[in-house]
Amino acid sequence: MLILSSLLLFILTTHSEALTPAAARDEFQEELVIRPLHSGDIYASFQFRTLWDTDFLQEGQKVSHYRLFPKSLGQVLSKFSVRELHISFTQGFWRTMQWGQPFIPSPPGAELWVWFHDTVSDVDGNWKELTNVLSGIFCASLNFIDLTNTVQPSASFKPLGLGNATDHRFLRYATLPREIVCTENLTPWKKLLPCGSKAGLAVLMKSEKLFHSSFHSQAVHIRPICQDEQCSSKAWELRQTLNVVFDLHTSGQGKKEWSLFKMFSRTLTEACPLASSSKVYVDITDNPELFELSPATPLLGQAVVLGDRRTYSVYDLSRAETFGQLRSFNLLLRDMLRPLLHAERYVAGFGLQTGEIHTVIYNNHPYRAFPVLLMDSVPWYLQLYIHTLTVTSKSRDNKPSYIHYQPAKDRHRPHLLEMLIQLPPHSMTEVTVQFERALLKWTEYTPDPNHGFYVGSSVVSALVPSMVAMRTNFTQDQPLFSSFVPVKEESSYFVRVYTEPLLVNLPTPDFSMPYNVICLTCTVVAVGYGSFYNLLTRTFQVDEPSPPLSKRLANLIRRMRGVPLLT
Repeated sequence: MLILSSLLLFILTTHSEALTPAAARDEFQEELVIRPLHSGDIYASFQFRTLWDTDFLQEGQKVSHYRLFPKSLGQVLSKFSVRELHISFTQGFWRTMQWGQPFIPSPPGAELWVWFHDTVSDVDGNWKELTNVLSGIFCASLNFIDLTNTVQPSASFKPLGLGNATDHRFLRYATLPREIVCTENLTPWKKLLPCGSKAGLAVLMKSEKLFHSSFHSQAVHIRPICQDEQCSSKAWELRQTLNVVFDLHTSGQGKKEWSLFKMFSRTLTEACPLASSSKVYVDITDNPELFELSPATPLLGQAVVLGDRRTYSVYDLSRAETFGQLRSFNLLLRDMLRPLLHAERYVAGFGLQTGEIHTVIYNNHPYRAFPVLLMDSVPWYLQLYIHTLTVTSKSRDNKPSYIHYQPAKDRHRPHLLEMLIQLPPHSMTEVTVQFERALLKWTEYTPDPNHGFYVGSSVVSALVPSMVAMRTNFTQDQPLFSSFVPVKEESSYFVRVYTEPLLVNLPTPDFSMPYNVICLTCTVVAVGYGSFYNLLTRTFQVDEPSPPLSKRLANLIRRMRGVPLLT
């Protein structure tokens, strides 16, 4: 008996020691950044990061144990040989001129771009299966992504993780600008978190509050990264972000006072037990002496975000004293600086035959010029006249230094236009191109064709000059919201700007005419065929005419008298 007990103790000890290193490889962090906007709105950005020390791309590597990393996404990475995956669902449009630059931009609707590993032989096949699987995971309409709305950018959307892939055959990009974001998309997104919505910052994600806002965006980013500055070890990073802008003025809550409870109808009670770091940041850069935070915190932090050094009040949720009275943050607001890079787009023209797409890019830097990379994906039913493409800056022609154009194929692929344009300082650059509307088959129209057809946002990518020196070295203690995009130069930072989606009307037939024809045809067939069928199937009988009234009276009298009746 003693030998059996010793053997059992040895097996349990050995098993626990073997599991300890594997369990320690996972790491989970959560952050909430609150930034007051000069328009009176409040910008809240949730950042959740899960690090997993494993490699799906190694030959013969099989992963069967999942602790913090969601198994559903791990199986997707392994089966489809995904190198990077970026997916976002956005309701509303980010107003750059009023709100500044977001931490991680995203276009309205759904956006998906994926880098596959170079060992994939059938990229289009993997892409189609991947969109169907992700459609089921996130309860979205990603299954409507096909070759007609998928492009392969040649210069845009470089990998954000390890490696500097240049073979764009393994890159796929697609958008669904009409995708509606609702609770059905938020629920599976929250289930990917280690603590779900039961503890930590995810407790604040109440659906009716998040979707009753001016802007809402949720995203999932998966990429391989280095775990240290020397890149001696690698890991997979799952970054889940949720950005929301609350309009406190229109909701009747005022512009000068706000709180966690007013925004989310909930308060924080504890950090996620599985999180190694759980913090709340409040941006107090604009005018710290006018801010009154309750409860006050002695912790202050600085971070270089989008080329600007910002100051934050830090609330560490891992400390028990933080939850004393963490209910509201009251502060006064002031104006913010205009963003250095801004873009917008609209459709000009009249009628339903031709039109013109205008893309306007603003460089608000007072004395620095810098290049931008413009990518436009236009559906095939808008037939572009590429010879009418013009680029003007300050009423002068601005010849792009790089142009890549891939023409569309009817019902097979969209147009793809990429240009590298130099923006003069403090200028407005306008890109125009004319198009002709195509006639669709009657089966290709949407159920509400008179509403119009959506065209996805243009994407403007640029290295914007920084006001302060950027940090190029890798450090683990950086806030999550300031370390998503790698920084390779101290004098500039990377920015991606999305324009508004376009709503274009196409020549639409009068769909009431088929209805009228159907009704008329059915009526004619019913009347004509019914009468003809009645004539063919009815049985006719000859009825003798009844005697006249005088004869019937005479027979009545004769019957009463007992005289024979008249025939």
